Amino acid sequence: MGCIEIEGMEFYAYHGHFAEEQVVGNRFVVNVAIETDTEKAGVSDDLKDALDYQQVYQIINHEMQQKSFLLEHLAHRIENKILESFPNITGLKLNVGKINPPVGGKVQKVSVTLTYPRV
Repeated sequence: MGCIEIEGMEFYAYHGHFAEEQVVGNRFVVNVAIETDTEKAGVSDDLKDALDYQQVYQIINHEMQQKSFLLEHLAHRIENKILESFPNITGLKLNVGKINPPVGGKVQKVSVTLTYPRV
């Protein structure tokens, strides 16, 4: 087993509860850690034996472009698409954060973290 991490993926997208957020947009950052069997790829040095993290990025990028009102909804959509696309995943930790959220004060980031399997 091994853990593949993709960290600091940045997106400009239009997620948020308020109408202004759906029009003006905001910056988001996504991190994912995926537990999977890395043994075969470690021996063969062949991408076909590995979890292709470029495909993971493309899934996240696609889901980031689909508007959601809540970070929870967005995170669940991303998690579900990754798990559907890679059935050999044994564990996943996903964090989706909104930079400078409109909460009425200075806040660097608000985020949602999901883990699979659920504890």
